[in-house]
Amino acid sequence: MTTIISFEDGERNLDWIGLTDALAASHSLPKAEISDSLLYRGKDTLLQRQAWIDGLGIGVKSATIFPDNPAQDIPMIHGAVTLFDDAHGILEALLDFHLVTKWKTAGDSLLAARRLARPDSGKILIVGAGTVGRNLWAAYSSVFPNAEFTVWNRTQANADKMAAEIPGLKVATNLEQAVGDADIITSATMSSTPTLRGEWLQPGQHVDLIGAYRPDMREIDDVGMQRARVFVDSFDTTVEHIGELIKPLESGAIRRDDLVADYYTLDAFGRQSDDDITLFKNGGGAHLDLMTSRYILDCWKAS
Repeated sequence: MTTIISFEDGERNLDWIGLTDALAASHSLPKAEISDSLLYRGKDTLLQRQAWIDGLGIGVKSATIFPDNPAQDIPMIHGAVTLFDDAHGILEALLDFHLVTKWKTAGDSLLAARRLARPDSGKILIVGAGTVGRNLWAAYSSVFPNAEFTVWNRTQANADKMAAEIPGLKVATNLEQAVGDADIITSATMSSTPTLRGEWLQPGQHVDLIGAYRPDMREIDDVGMQRARVFVDSFDTTVEHIGELIKPLESGAIRRDDLVADYYTLDAFGRQSDDDITLFKNGGGAHLDLMTSRYILDCWKAS
């Protein structure tokens, strides 16, 4: 029988630290085969991302993006993740798209932060007050429970709204000052021009970049890339796909050799000193959706 896991039912069984441990373990398996496909009908889009990992199975993440839906009070994005077993290709589970996306995206960044951020980090800045920003607060709170959290958003009203929902969350009005004061900066904006400036960074910080996902998007400038030791979740899904890396590599601001490691060499994720500025680019490929889906299903079965 195929298991169907809704957002509410699936989330009751999950744990952020457990997820990052599962992601780390999954990267010890053979490297994933991945591909994406897109179909269009005018403004409407069908996106499919698929991954196959020997020993873990097959995952297909399907999403429909209909931009006109919100005008009719219908969500813009709908979808599901289809999970097939490794041994025989049998359909095992259908998982809610938003459940997998939430935990995959924030968990991807949290795994890097557990390896790269200073363990004594006490001030965490969230740049972007959308859904992802709220999920990042939940994820980072699990590892840094005593940290002071601040949010900055281009439209301050949205930051104020997020702060009203989360006890203790402060709102920053000056981004440069907020960056300078933070130990960890986690950014989830969809900006096409850099929001973060390298000149603002301080020794010992960890920078987590999530929002940019297209070749024309980036959240930090060349100086920021040059000052940091740069890590990514997957070379295959970031280096030639996301403006964060494409643009400074093309201009010569950084070299390919400046990218220290991806998760397939997880042992290389670490600080050389407390003064290192570390930077992680979250690309969030289909293999991470598969790994997260398998973790969700395992937790579901265990419960």
